[in-house]
Amino acid sequence: MTPAAQQHAPELRAAAQHLGRRRFLTVTGAAATLAFATNLPTAGVAGAAELDARRIKENPFTLGVASGDPLPSSVLLWTRLAPAPYEPGGGLPKERVSVHWELAHDPRFRRVARRGVTTAHPEYNHTVHVEVDHLDAGRRYYFRFRAGQWTSATGRTRTAPAPGSRPGSLTLAAVSCQAYHDGYFTAYKHLAQDDVDVVFHLGDYLYEYAVNATGGARAYKDRTLPAHYNKETLTLEDYRLRYALYKSDPDLRAAHAAHPFVVTWDDHEAENNYADDIDENGNPPAEFLLRRAAAYRAYWENLPLRRPQLPKGPDARLYRRLVWGRLAQFDILDTRQYRSDQAYGDKAHAPGPESDDPRRTITGATQERWLLDGWRRSRALWNVVPQQVTFSQRKLDLTAQAKLSMDAWDGYRASRKRVLAGAKAAGLDNLMVLTGDVHVGYAFDIKADFDDPSSRTVGTEIVATSIASGKDGADKPANWETYTKANPHLKFYNGRRGYVTVGLGRDEARADFKTVSAVTTPGAPIKTAASFVTESGDPGLRPA
Repeated sequence: MTPAAQQHAPELRAAAQHLGRRRFLTVTGAAATLAFATNLPTAGVAGAAELDARRIKENPFTLGVASGDPLPSSVLLWTRLAPAPYEPGGGLPKERVSVHWELAHDPRFRRVARRGVTTAHPEYNHTVHVEVDHLDAGRRYYFRFRAGQWTSATGRTRTAPAPGSRPGSLTLAAVSCQAYHDGYFTAYKHLAQDDVDVVFHLGDYLYEYAVNATGGARAYKDRTLPAHYNKETLTLEDYRLRYALYKSDPDLRAAHAAHPFVVTWDDHEAENNYADDIDENGNPPAEFLLRRAAAYRAYWENLPLRRPQLPKGPDARLYRRLVWGRLAQFDILDTRQYRSDQAYGDKAHAPGPESDDPRRTITGATQERWLLDGWRRSRALWNVVPQQVTFSQRKLDLTAQAKLSMDAWDGYRASRKRVLAGAKAAGLDNLMVLTGDVHVGYAFDIKADFDDPSSRTVGTEIVATSIASGKDGADKPANWETYTKANPHLKFYNGRRGYVTVGLGRDEARADFKTVSAVTTPGAPIKTAASFVTESGDPGLRPA
């Protein structure tokens, strides 16, 4: 256990003693002090005290605005009130605040489509989630918030096309892995200016690791970060403060203001490489579930997620489905919360009886059934699966019994086999998997049999590199030649930071891998490192 974990473990252990079973919906005693309440504040709490917003003397919208999960007639709007974002509580008392919101057809708000008032509750760290309904399908909108004399930045969002409609195109961006201490979020500055309809964040929105006073690789000379960031996140307050640090980044705020996001988590939003209730350090599951509850609560509070994704203690239904007319169906997965523990001690290992046990799962049985049932009912041209870890086989060396990653789908080959069988049974012609996690850009052909390069190609996998994790990286990492030789279905491999855009059309899909030359210094330009297309009805990637 790390020194930071040892420092806070007694608090988690004390709270864990109050858990009578593995899962919990509500907790009492010491655990209640960690603010894991799962429902909206009660009428008594909500009526106890209201802060007059005119008393807020500093701008409370320091962490920007965001939108997410666009539906044909609805969008989700987000902000947080935090005039002092690096302080516990954000610089506000534990009182509720009335927040006005507006959604308009134009950026000057001359044609307001909807407006209203909502409440920023202290129990939710003064975050705001507004689900705006009764909107026109397939439209762009602009939004903003007001509290007292203060008005937020303007955000831009959009609704999805009408059900059953046949839009001609959609452009998405895929992003992942933004370790603040590894560098600047320069890629987000470019993404904010890019012409995309929606952004899929594939996990590792934040990292639990310590961030020192100079911001790690950012090497600040003009500021000093508070000492409470220089420790691992374990408690609810730790995670809340870490989101404030990340969201204070101007490039991240710009990207959120420019485009609606659809988010899913990987491991670092809670703890590295956890599997269900098993953490990396072998702590008792009850202790880790308390930490997971804190992490999940802070995640929901700080991201543009709808009410169904609100956690109940350490559990949250994050997998969900969005549809873009008849053009695309998006099945967003959670491959952390329900998975079996990694085989072979989570060390790189050749396939064997432990990793190939048919009982092993990376999605859990319920989510797997939901995915396959959704495919059987899909009417979309493109079936896209935004998820976390590498789906395609990835041999790590050139030996006859090559090692594979036990944390990726290679460590859960029975799960992958069932999913691909389900795609075949559903008759999917255009399967595309979107992936993050590995801090590099990959383009894979998904094969019916990965060990037979001549076997049928059944889909494509597009892996988005990291925003900052891994620092500057390289166009050809040291293992580039090994990986490309060992994996003939790997069509592209690049180790720079950046993001990927995917344009879905009626005839083909096009992926553009966009990279920046550096993140340890700010302001790097962006370039398109490579582009690939796959034709509708003919899976397989070819250079554009």
